[in-house]
Amino acid sequence: MESYITNFGGLPEQFSGNDDSEIIIVPVPYDGTSTWIKGADKGPRAILEASANMELYDIETGSEVYLKGIYTAEPVMENESPEKMIKAVSGRISGYLERGKFPVIIGGEHSVSIGSIQMFARKYPDLTVLQLDAHSDLRNEYEGSENNHACVMARAREVASIVQVGIRAVDSGELPVMDKGRVFFAHHIHDNDKWMKKATGLLSDNVYITIDLDVFDPSVMPSTGTPEPGGMGWYQIISFLREVVCRKNLVGFDVVELCPSKENKAPDFMAARLIYSLLSMQFSK
Repeated sequence: MESYITNFGGLPEQFSGNDDSEIIIVPVPYDGTSTWIKGADKGPRAILEASANMELYDIETGSEVYLKGIYTAEPVMENESPEKMIKAVSGRISGYLERGKFPVIIGGEHSVSIGSIQMFARKYPDLTVLQLDAHSDLRNEYEGSENNHACVMARAREVASIVQVGIRAVDSGELPVMDKGRVFFAHHIHDNDKWMKKATGLLSDNVYITIDLDVFDPSVMPSTGTPEPGGMGWYQIISFLREVVCRKNLVGFDVVELCPSKENKAPDFMAARLIYSLLSMQFSK
C-alpha cells in the first residue's frame, strides 16, 4: 500500500512531532471482516486527507487543540488475520499509554477497536466503553470469528462495562445478552435530548468512546459499510459528546467504518471534523 503522505490536520512539524505531541492519531486501515460494502481500509487515508482542509480554530470551544501537538503515527498494517491485527493494535496502544499520550484510533472496520479497548481496560480497571453505533455488535462470534466487526462489543464487555447509544439494528440472538437498561435505541432518542443525562450517569469516571460512523443517519453519513436509516444528526451527537466530556474523564476514543466515496468527500471531512471537535472538547476543559 502507498505510504501516507499527510498527517492529521496537515500540521507543520512544530505541532506534529512524535515526542512533543500530547495526542497520537493511530491509523488502522483494516477491512478483513466487513460483510457488505468494502472499503473501510481506505478510511484512514480519506480522513487524514480531508483533515488537512479544516479550519483549526474550534468555534464552540474557542480553542486551537492542535497547539497541544497531534502526531500521526505510521499505520498499523497487519492484515493477515483479525487476531494478528488486534495484537498489533494492542502493542501500539500500550506503548502510547505508557508514555502518557492520548491515543485516537481511526479505522478501518470496527474490529480495529478491540485491541485498543483491551489496553485501555488494562490501564483503567473501572473503564466504561461508550459505543455510538447503529448496530449492537454483541454477537459472540460471526462467520467463524470471535473478532469479527459484529462482535466488538461482546469482546468489550469482557473487560469493561458498556453503554450503547443510537442502536437500531439487532440480531435476535443478541437480545438475551443485551442489557436494555444500558441501551439507548435510536427510535427512543431521535426527537429529544432527555436521555443524555441518564446515559452519562451510567458511565464510570473513566470512559473510552468507540464511534462507528453509521450511528449518523445516512443522509449525512452515507459512506459506511452498512448504512442504516433512522440515525442521529451532527448536533445531537456533538451535544451528547460534550455532556460526556464535561462530566467524565475521557481517556481515549476511536472513529471507525468510513468507506470513502470518490464522488462525495463530505463524509470524509465530517469524520475528520468529528475527531477534531471531540479533541477540542477534551483539551479545552
